[in-house]
Amino acid sequence: MEIGFDKDFYMKKQSQFILERIEKFDKLYLEFGGKLLEDFHAGRVLPGFDVNAKIKLLEKLKDKAEIIIPINAKDLERNKIRADYGINYGLTVFHLIDNLRERKISVNSVVITQFENQPAAEIYKQKLEHLGIKVYLHTKTKGYPTDIETIISDEGYGKNEYIETTKPLVVVTAPGPGSGKLATCMCQLYHEYKRGVKAGYAKFETFPIWNLPLKHPVNVAYEAATADLKDVNMIDHFHLEAYGKTCVNYNRDIEVFPVVRAIMKKLSNGDLVYQSPTDMGVNMAGFAITDDEIVRKAACKEVIRRYYKALCDCKQGLCDNSVPEKIEFLMGELNISVNDRPVVAAALEKSKKEMLPVTAIQLPDGKIITGKASELMTASCSMLLNAIKSLAGISDGIKLISPLVINPILKLKKNILKQKDRVLNLEQVLIALSICAATNPAVEAALSKLGELEGLEAHSSCILCASDEDVLKRLKVNISEEPEFYSKELFYNK
Repeated sequence: MEIGFDKDFYMKKQSQFILERIEKFDKLYLEFGGKLLEDFHAGRVLPGFDVNAKIKLLEKLKDKAEIIIPINAKDLERNKIRADYGINYGLTVFHLIDNLRERKISVNSVVITQFENQPAAEIYKQKLEHLGIKVYLHTKTKGYPTDIETIISDEGYGKNEYIETTKPLVVVTAPGPGSGKLATCMCQLYHEYKRGVKAGYAKFETFPIWNLPLKHPVNVAYEAATADLKDVNMIDHFHLEAYGKTCVNYNRDIEVFPVVRAIMKKLSNGDLVYQSPTDMGVNMAGFAITDDEIVRKAACKEVIRRYYKALCDCKQGLCDNSVPEKIEFLMGELNISVNDRPVVAAALEKSKKEMLPVTAIQLPDGKIITGKASELMTASCSMLLNAIKSLAGISDGIKLISPLVINPILKLKKNILKQKDRVLNLEQVLIALSICAATNPAVEAALSKLGELEGLEAHSSCILCASDEDVLKRLKVNISEEPEFYSKELFYNK
């Protein structure tokens, strides 16, 4: 994978900037936008970016920091799923806490926001408390967003519980957008003000990158990634008016800034700390780009992948037509199309010829490897086996997995588990491959090439089963899929 981003420089500058912000206040509430863990979107559009940069940065600051995690009661009630993990927001919070604890980063509490006695929220609260996690409840803020006097009163922010914190840096992060991060920060600022504590607010955001052009592919890729949220990149007119400089932000931050500014002005007795939404941000990503051409190409590929994802989500009833239509419009602005990914045509042509599902992947030397579905395994399995054989220089005719290993798995699926769909999925094939590698040096050589699949482009002629998609993502293969089901059955085993 070509590198276009200096992760070490980014970490150094970002840490330095945060420390400078901390010095300005007795306590800094730092809202973490985007993903704290495994930010694969950033890794794809900024080749070289460390997908765990945020949590590693927190690890460096752990002596100064503690974490508050808000989660929206409405998301608990509707069992909202985080697409990249395939788990609901409630479980995502547990996953987040486990990772923070593993790194010995202090977790203060979980805040259930927009609380209105929802049954699912009540159950979740009890579960957290049984696990020894402190829980706070925040309701809707009276008067928000127009009645500033009511908002900044005991009837507004004051009505919510104060979260006791002890460290100079309080990081507020969440399982996803709309969880109530900003409201939690503002509530805390109000309570700190009442206690005579000079507290401040800032936002750690990666996208959009404020010092790149509005229509730079990296910023357009962010807009494509958030098309379902109706996010739109915009020029920060507050910043332009205050400083005469053009910066990029997005609609939600710009729309809410007048409210945030009014609140902070009130709490700081008229002292305006920030003149614009961009001022609030802590984002040095733009300065760490070392090769603009590489990140442009990577971002364009990401927009196309996002288009395919939106088409598949639409096919499965997870979004409406407006989402892929929005991304298609963005593709037109960048003058790109699906044909800019050679793996798309390769997968579709082979699928049409074989009348079977096909997955294609492009190797580092440009060679395209395909794999088709069979009675034994999925197309993704065939593709992966063919790819690692090619990378290891193993003849196409050599079988990597012994029938002595495969047959017992097939019997288990058929006779014991009574599964209708007995085709091996990618995880099962990799386990079988690992077993064979113990006694076969050629298989071991092929298995060692799995790491070389990271960052490669791949495409499937149909929607993948959930398990295959998950494994490919874990291998960091940039997979896209046609919005077609691989089975005509209404229910099939995943």
